[in-house]
Amino acid sequence: MAFPEILGAAFLGLLSASAGGAEPAAATPPAVLPDYSAYILTPTPGPLPRLTGPRVFGVRPGHPVVFRVTATGERPLTFSADSLPSGLTLDAETGRLSGAIATAGDYRVVVHVRNARGNAERTLRLAVGEAIALTPPLGWNSWNSWAADVDQDKILASAIAMVTTGLADHGWSYVNCDDTWEGKRGGPHHAILPNAKFPNMKALAGQIHELGLKFGIYSTPFVTTYGGYNGGTSDNPKGDWEPGPKGSGREIGRYSFAAEDVAEWNDWGVDYLKYDWFPIDLANALAMSRALRHGSRDIVLSLSNAAPLAEAHALQEVAQLWRTGKDIRDEWRGPWPNQRSNQSIADIWEFHPAWRRYDGPGHWNDPDMLVVGMVGWSKNLRPTHLTADEQFTHISLWCLWSAPLLIGSPLDRLDPFTLSLLTNDEVLDVDQDPLGHQAVLVAKDNLVEVWAKTLEDGSRAVGLFNRGETPETVRVTWRQLGLEGSQPVRDLWRQQDVGVRRNGYAATVRSHGVVLVRIGVK
Repeated sequence: MAFPEILGAAFLGLLSASAGGAEPAAATPPAVLPDYSAYILTPTPGPLPRLTGPRVFGVRPGHPVVFRVTATGERPLTFSADSLPSGLTLDAETGRLSGAIATAGDYRVVVHVRNARGNAERTLRLAVGEAIALTPPLGWNSWNSWAADVDQDKILASAIAMVTTGLADHGWSYVNCDDTWEGKRGGPHHAILPNAKFPNMKALAGQIHELGLKFGIYSTPFVTTYGGYNGGTSDNPKGDWEPGPKGSGREIGRYSFAAEDVAEWNDWGVDYLKYDWFPIDLANALAMSRALRHGSRDIVLSLSNAAPLAEAHALQEVAQLWRTGKDIRDEWRGPWPNQRSNQSIADIWEFHPAWRRYDGPGHWNDPDMLVVGMVGWSKNLRPTHLTADEQFTHISLWCLWSAPLLIGSPLDRLDPFTLSLLTNDEVLDVDQDPLGHQAVLVAKDNLVEVWAKTLEDGSRAVGLFNRGETPETVRVTWRQLGLEGSQPVRDLWRQQDVGVRRNGYAATVRSHGVVLVRIGVK
């Protein structure tokens, strides 16, 4: 099915869901975004085809492959591949890989894309084994957009927007429904079923998959979720629970229904689970991990929130990603009225680096969602409080840290500046580098810092950061990076070669800003 037909079918499904489901939510009050057009650095993709997105994908033997080869360039694009392993097919129009691979191993497939202007190719590594999420997930989460007002229509509309805005062509793939979808237990698995806001969760997952995207869900081992909905445990063997005062039920029940819920999610076609409780304990994380592994498909397990650093080594064996701290807010720095539940960019900067030794393919340190574009949680949506320079710093730092990138802004309300932040393939390549190293601090002078990340080809991604209040010249030497001799330098946000430098590189960096470069092998 071609993408225009897929989108048409999805829109029909959206209308059908509206007719048979909950009453549509009130319109979001308008909010005015600052005009940051003068700050846009990312060049518009050209007409020539260019392959984007992850270069490696992990899947377990016999499980369905849910992956789309992505590219930019003048449409129509035609995709093909050399030496696909037995059991896989590639859709020439959409780039979707489908099927399953029975035998474990590394399969290197050369993928091609062509259009009327030219062609491009590169190698995609399909790693069939126990490890999944071999690069940090790229996607969207509903909470910062809609909070408790989320419904099936909004999730499908967000998936459609991921395609129509072009985000999907740059490797963005997860569409994750956060809390408040939960109803009562029932059905053949005695699992949590969706409430009236989600009349057909399986159909929703199918529509998202038809768009070449992946579907995520939310749950908790608490008796109730943070939103006051049905959780994954209960104090009675039937799992019955009636809503009570907000905040009640935030404890682990005597009876776990992890296996029942996972069976339902497998039937729906879920690809990602945000599992949310505090304090995160290894026993409940392990119980959910085992239930997911016994399922028929790969479901990424994301632990939220504020995982204990002391348990990090054990969590590596249990989950694919874990929150390293509290909930992010769209501020450069605090203080906050309630320090227990909020963290600024500056707060995260201080504690996240301690997790570096636990980061790598299949295991990612998660500093929380992206707070660019519109934020504010449903009816209070507003522009982010971060300045344009702070947003560049936010994205650059997360990419250098190999962090999962989950957009919090409504995808149908992305302004050109925010879209430019999220569609720079050379910046995203730093985050998606198959080596999966988290950047290290290589130089610091008061509020001026240099962070560097070694990439798979031996080059270095380097962020020159200025955390101060006035412009500063930031320098890095080749010795600090473990390099020698003349080295090419490329500005990643502008996608421009800077030239060859002999001993180091320096740039003037604005207050709270960054210059992000790639140094070394071209």
